[in-house]
Order: sequence, then structure tokens, then C-alpha cells
Amino acid sequence: MGTLRTGALTRRRVGTRAADLEYAVLDVETTGLDPREGARLVEIAVVRVRGDGKLVEEFSTLVDPRAPVSGQEFHGIGEGDVIGAPRVEQIVPRIAQLLSGAVVVGHNLDFEERFLAAELVPAGLPRGQSGLCTLRALRAQLDLPRYSLPRATHLLSGDWPTGQHTALGDARACARLLVEMIANAPGELRYTGPAPRFLQGDVLSGEGVDLGEAVRWKPRTTPAPGGLEPLSTWNAPWRGTELDAELCGGAFGATDRAIAETTAHRDSQLRERLAAVAAVTGGIAATVAGGLLLRMANGRGAFRGNPYPGGRPR
Repeated sequence: MGTLRTGALTRRRVGTRAADLEYAVLDVETTGLDPREGARLVEIAVVRVRGDGKLVEEFSTLVDPRAPVSGQEFHGIGEGDVIGAPRVEQIVPRIAQLLSGAVVVGHNLDFEERFLAAELVPAGLPRGQSGLCTLRALRAQLDLPRYSLPRATHLLSGDWPTGQHTALGDARACARLLVEMIANAPGELRYTGPAPRFLQGDVLSGEGVDLGEAVRWKPRTTPAPGGLEPLSTWNAPWRGTELDAELCGGAFGATDRAIAETTAHRDSQLRERLAAVAAVTGGIAATVAGGLLLRMANGRGAFRGNPYPGGRPR
């Protein structure tokens, strides 16, 4: 079982209504891009929100990386800021509480997942939570020139998000994009993927973990008054045919877009042909014909993959 089991948003009549779920929107600030090269967490935030837009809870804290703090030019966190901040093992019970029973969301979730796997899972965070990447979801559903969190927010609402490069500020911006997508989709958005997992046991209480002295959170961002403020406007150029989220990762340059769009068009035609066969011949014949048509369209497999090893889009 992976650190996260990722699902997707779709306008097709499959899966669970996205508005009926709860989401734990996660963002981290780090000393670098890759934990395999020594990068460590210096801040983490979770915004727990319902699919209908109601804010459930916010949490953020600086984290003592137990290593030199670099990357100040991006996140603005200095060596003195993390003095007295909790260590990774001390934040795991709190993060587990916030993630339990929710779909874990991030903008370029692959980035957050790397640090969950490298630091929080070894410290006791259970694997196997369901996940959703808003970067892939935006690319699959909307036709925008740029998809980074601040640029997408500006393109869709006319406003730049506040608190950029703070974990809580970016988590709030990501949560706003998610709930606006769910509320304003031209067809009901549904979540397809593993169901949220409810965590139990010692991980939620911290029992059995040597936390040392009482844990003191060290947030650098104050809670938002009055809950999660909606975007002032929402001007979304929705795609006529949604793309496969699996093909919407990485750099998503011109070639990647062309492959994803060609595949979506091919799949749309395939579904239409299957529906026509089902209407004429009935379910059994449609199943046989569907297998033949899927083999004819087998070339799409060559387009899957192509992960982009770089950092998060900005």
C-alpha cells in the first residue's frame, strides 16, 4: 500500500459525489525539493474542509528540521524561527487526526507525498490514505495557460492568493480552488478512487511515542476569521471533454497537453460507440464489442507515465 492512494475528479456518473466528502488540504514548506537529497520539513499546514465549502478546521506549525534551514528566499523561514518548534515525530498524531476520514489534497500532491513518505510515515503516520491532486484536476477539467496555484487563482478569480509560500496560506488557496471547482462545475463533479480511511489507535493519541515535554505548536499564520472566504468571482473555461488525470502530471508542456487531449478525444469516441452498440444489441453483445474496441484503442497505453521529477509548479 502506497503512502497515498490517489483518485481523481470526473463529470462522469461514477464514484462518489465530491460535495459529500471531506478533504484535508495539505501544504508543506521545506528546505529543498527532494528529501533524498537531504531536504526537510520546516512548516506544515492542513485545512480540513467539506465538499460544500464549509471550513471544518485549520492547523499549521513550524517544524524543527534538526538540520540547517535553507530556502529562505522562497519560504522566508530562518534558523531562529524554528527554535522551540515541534519535531516531526511530535506532529504525527495531530496530522493523523486531521487526515483521518478525509481525502488528502495537495496542489502537485506528488511533492507533499514525497515528504510524507520520507519523514511522517517513518515517524508513525499510517500509509494508505486516499488522495487528490488539484493540479491534475485543474488540468483535466479546465483549459488554462498556466496551472500553478497563484496563477490559476488569478486567472479564475482576478485575485492573487494571500499568504503565498506559507504553508497555511497555500493550503487555504488550494482549498478555495477545490471547493469552487466542486460548486461551479457544468456537470456534477464526482470523486473516483479509494474511499477515505478512518485512522484508529495509538497514532491519534500519540500513545507509545516519546514526545518528551509537552508539545507546543508554533504557527506563523493566524487563523482566518469567519472561515474559508470564497473567491470573489469564478471565470472557468471548462473543457468540453475532460482529460485523464493520470496524463496531467509532470511539466504538462505542449506535447503533454496534445497527448492528453488526443487520448481524451479517442476515449470519448470509444464511449459513444460503446453506448451505441449497447443501445442496439443489448448488454452481452456490447461487452464483446467493447473488448474488441478496447483492443483497437490499446495504443493509448504508450502515452501513460512520463513523471516529472522536478519540484512543484509555481
